Amino acid sequence: MSKIDDVRVNLGERSYTVRVGRGLIDRAGAEIAPLLRRPRVAVVSEETVAAAQLARFRAGLEGGGVAMEALILPPGEATKSWRHLEQVVEWLIAQKVERGDMVVALGGGVIGDLVGFAASVLRRGVRFVQVPTSLLAQVDSSVGGKTGINSPLGKNLVGAFHQPSLVLCDIDALDTLPGRDFLAGYGEVVKYGLLGDAAFFDWLDANAPAMAAGDKDLRQEAVRHAVRMKADLVERDETEQGDRALLNLGHTFGHALEAATGYSDRLLHGEGVAIGCLLAFDLSARLGLCAQEAPERVAEHLARMGMKRRFADIPGDLPGRDGLIALMAQDKKVQDGAMRFILARGIGEAFVTGEVPRAALERLLDEALA
Repeated sequence: MSKIDDVRVNLGERSYTVRVGRGLIDRAGAEIAPLLRRPRVAVVSEETVAAAQLARFRAGLEGGGVAMEALILPPGEATKSWRHLEQVVEWLIAQKVERGDMVVALGGGVIGDLVGFAASVLRRGVRFVQVPTSLLAQVDSSVGGKTGINSPLGKNLVGAFHQPSLVLCDIDALDTLPGRDFLAGYGEVVKYGLLGDAAFFDWLDANAPAMAAGDKDLRQEAVRHAVRMKADLVERDETEQGDRALLNLGHTFGHALEAATGYSDRLLHGEGVAIGCLLAFDLSARLGLCAQEAPERVAEHLARMGMKRRFADIPGDLPGRDGLIALMAQDKKVQDGAMRFILARGIGEAFVTGEVPRAALERLLDEALA
């Protein structure tokens, strides 16, 4: 078996390990069985992932003597809804899932967020395992315990902090990702370099094209590094009262764009984050916080990776400036009615602020929409 990297998330009695490596789905039973009180799990996935991974996951569980039942949901961001939350919870009750049992989220960020939230409310909290199958979920949403669903008024406005018991990041699962989905996930990878690690951004600048082309050793190192960075922030600030908010670099803009496009495949989450990161750096330069070279370098990197980086890259119409600002005002980071932004003093130097003049934001959006 190839090398497995273990990243420990130290949160006292809620601590857990994120395992990063190849073949973890094939040995899922051996990985999960030590956590179980009885040898069965309830697995929730979605149609696209299930077609690619569910048979492999079932065989991996059976190899460790673990039985499973599965619920398969529709793919897409729209599944993070009240309707599907109810469906998952009622199915888990029908499966007679007890407080000592384990629920498994097999899929990308949508499934991880939805299933984690269902586990947090079922019987006032049952344990769950994250098996993230997308790059975005492996480096971001599967780690840190943020679970939830979307409201028609905004993204992730309903949810809970509920830490997983184990996270299995199988690098082999990324083989089945469409190119667009891999690049969308890369939007979250590059975010880590931009927010707090200029050396990691330099490493990505040199290695990301080969990573996108399929180099598994580079993919594993990128996931391991991103997970370690996220774990460090989560350990310092589990419920996002301070430093952890830095992980939202690009998200104030990105979430507004996702809401504006109806959480549809017009704009994937990681694409919105990439566009939002560039906007955050552009705004930072306009406010004199960083040199103009910083947003130029971010834009050049995204362009070289073939990623969306401008409003013009989003198909269809967008609301006007005021409509976008209204959507941004629904962001979870709003305090006392004032929007808060993650801005940067340079690559790897992000910070949180509420001091953004409305006129500067309006000018930025006007030019982006033009």
